[in-house]
Amino acid sequence: MKLMINHQTHYQYSDPACNSIQYIKMTPGSNAHQQVHCWDVSVPGLKETKNDAFNNIWITSSQRQPYSQMTIMAQGIVEINPDTQFGIGTELNPQIFLQPTSSTLCNAEMKSFADCYVPRINRANLIVLSEAILNYVPYTPDRTSVHTSAMEAFQCRQGVCQDHSHVFIAMCKYLGLPARYVSGYLFVPHTSHLASHAWAEVFFENSWYCFDTSNQLFTPNAHIYVAIGRDYWDVAPVRGIRERGGVESMNSIVQVLAC
Repeated sequence: MKLMINHQTHYQYSDPACNSIQYIKMTPGSNAHQQVHCWDVSVPGLKETKNDAFNNIWITSSQRQPYSQMTIMAQGIVEINPDTQFGIGTELNPQIFLQPTSSTLCNAEMKSFADCYVPRINRANLIVLSEAILNYVPYTPDRTSVHTSAMEAFQCRQGVCQDHSHVFIAMCKYLGLPARYVSGYLFVPHTSHLASHAWAEVFFENSWYCFDTSNQLFTPNAHIYVAIGRDYWDVAPVRGIRERGGVESMNSIVQVLAC
């Protein structure tokens, strides 16, 4: 299935900004699940492309001249395998994804919650845990931010795909299972305006299993992989620093269309 993706991120500043550096992870790679036919990331300034520690494609863009607005546009065509049953394999040791991060820590209440739904480690019980997390932390836009941790989202009982992924990853790590955060896109037929997406994957039985808690999808056959890490901060689409600029505002538009 061929998909066309258009992801635009627009920034505006109340005062001119300058001397900025942007770290951009918005480029999917080809793998056993997907073939990238063409892809381009358009951003002002000088660009350098390399791979990070998780083998994600990482663009560094620097801009010296003053500016009051900036647009980063990623677009291209990716063909995915709709019969994919498992998450993509990598050369990384899965044990890396047991490392604690501030976004994926568990408190006592979360540990008790995980123990309740996963008395034994198997896929069926992990699916039940994913369903329980969505019931306990219903999808609620605009109530959390990228800085919200798994414990905070669980406590306030609201969040989006990023929060669901962090909560699920935190509980899986507590259960002794390597769990990773995946950023990308989700194809939903008859819907063109979406947001960039995130889901979790867990390693056991020598395979990576998909757990898209927000959508209750447990195979990645409608997903496009962009980046993999331990949490959101390893895969953030755009991070950066700048001089001046005053107050920053941002809006983003994503289209994922069959072609």
